[in-house]
Amino acid sequence: MMIDARLALRSDAFGDGEAIPGRYTCDGANVSPPLAWTDVPEEAGAFAVIVRDPDADGFVHWVLTDIPAHTTSLPDGQGDTIGIAGRNDFGRVGWGGPCPPSGEHRYEFTLYALTAPLQLDGAPEADEVERMLGANLIAQGRLTGVYTRAR
Repeated sequence: MMIDARLALRSDAFGDGEAIPGRYTCDGANVSPPLAWTDVPEEAGAFAVIVRDPDADGFVHWVLTDIPAHTTSLPDGQGDTIGIAGRNDFGRVGWGGPCPPSGEHRYEFTLYALTAPLQLDGAPEADEVERMLGANLIAQGRLTGVYTRAR
């Protein structure tokens, strides 16, 4: 799906392509990192976030939907309290921080601007959210962090 509008997504915890601090991983407090975004289209009615590890076959670490339209940030450790938290590939609802078995892995945080909330039942999974984006998707942004577990 190609869209022209780009959201500027950033984190105060790490820059694009930089290491994700241990606090946000299975080796630390395992809380969601702070995120903030700008360049929001006027017609945005909600946001969604999906975090995948492309180095582990797209393993899903976070699904968050129906983030209110007036929201432009998710505070440190509080992401699951804003919007509807979905099921990650750990089998849990909410944030599941980086926890690679070996080597350095990338974590792609993708933010979607939507015309309206998706209003999915229960704790939606990433594939379900992505199928429902369709005509609702008006912009997206991406931030990539990396993490290597200390051994």
